[in-house]
Amino acid sequence: MIGVALYFNQVVVPATPPLFIPTPTPTRSPESYLNEAEQLFQEGRLLQAINAYKEALIVDPYNTSTYVTLARLQVFAGQYEEAITNAQNALLKNPNNALAHAVLGWAQGFTGDYLSAEASLKRAIELDPNNALAHAYYAEVLINKGQIDDLDKAIEESRLAMQLDSTLLETRRARGIVLLNTGQENIDAAINEFKAAIALNPKIADLHLYLGYAYRIKGENDLAVEELLAAYSLNPNDWTPLAEISLAYANIGQYGKASQYAEQAMKVEPTNPKLHGTLGIMYYRNGEIDKAVRELELAVRGGTLEDGTVVQGMPLDYGTVAQVYWFYGFALAKTNRCEEAVQVFQTLINGVPDDPLAVENANAGIQLCLEQSGQVTPEPTPTATPE
Repeated sequence: MIGVALYFNQVVVPATPPLFIPTPTPTRSPESYLNEAEQLFQEGRLLQAINAYKEALIVDPYNTSTYVTLARLQVFAGQYEEAITNAQNALLKNPNNALAHAVLGWAQGFTGDYLSAEASLKRAIELDPNNALAHAYYAEVLINKGQIDDLDKAIEESRLAMQLDSTLLETRRARGIVLLNTGQENIDAAINEFKAAIALNPKIADLHLYLGYAYRIKGENDLAVEELLAAYSLNPNDWTPLAEISLAYANIGQYGKASQYAEQAMKVEPTNPKLHGTLGIMYYRNGEIDKAVRELELAVRGGTLEDGTVVQGMPLDYGTVAQVYWFYGFALAKTNRCEEAVQVFQTLINGVPDDPLAVENANAGIQLCLEQSGQVTPEPTPTATPE
């Protein structure tokens, strides 16, 4: 009995794991997560790549470059606020990380905070004047800012980015975006840049979106639809490719198909008044006036959908918003609601007096309503109207 007790105490007890203590398991190295993330990114599995980078940070939360790379991918995925947070996390660890400042500025630009974006990018270039990505991001932010005075600077930054490193996806992308915004004569050059960027990674949705947009501007509608469908397949949560496909079909007078894609875009983001406006215009063009009135009214005045979703109307502004207003006025006129239509047309004349096309259409709409009431002799409809 003494021998059995000694054996139990000296052999069995030491070999038995303590109760309630988990059995040790191998821990993955941060490098394995990083390799996995890079592979997922190359395969176009953007969200999975982002999750892998997050896992790497759990294992190694002090790796500054991982925060920066994660932020860069989050910009590609449209996760701008998260990208800003991770770029700032990198800067907490290294305030002089030029690339972190650059990615931060890029992300800030997409949120509309252009003042902070430019400050971040200028700091990045100050820290590293030869950082091609910083110059590329700066060019893109300047274009998205939409100020004509920034155009020459955007051109200069995009050219410098290409000189520093033309093998980077973002330098090709930025150059393409600048060319796309500098006149019809540069469309072919923009297309070539977007193709070059896609060759570096064919799984980034907005590269196909930009290429599709460029093809649509050029009038290559079949190629435009092909690229826009590729963009949508890579990011089905983005309504933009569907809206662009709608416009591509409208370019060639296929308003039935244009309406179908505008409907799909609206379903992705039903609270967006701009999408209701686009759908209303396509219905109008397709002769579905009652449907057009409903959608255009949601775009202009707002309202509540059948499922309770609330849509806020768009305040009058120049350009495409004014176009939605004048289509709304014409749709009202065609459904014998001229009293309301004239109010819309007067709002255009008073609200956007420096938009000649809007004023011309408003005057033509008022003329149409006067003709319907028998107060004037009918005159030819101006070509600028959506008749």
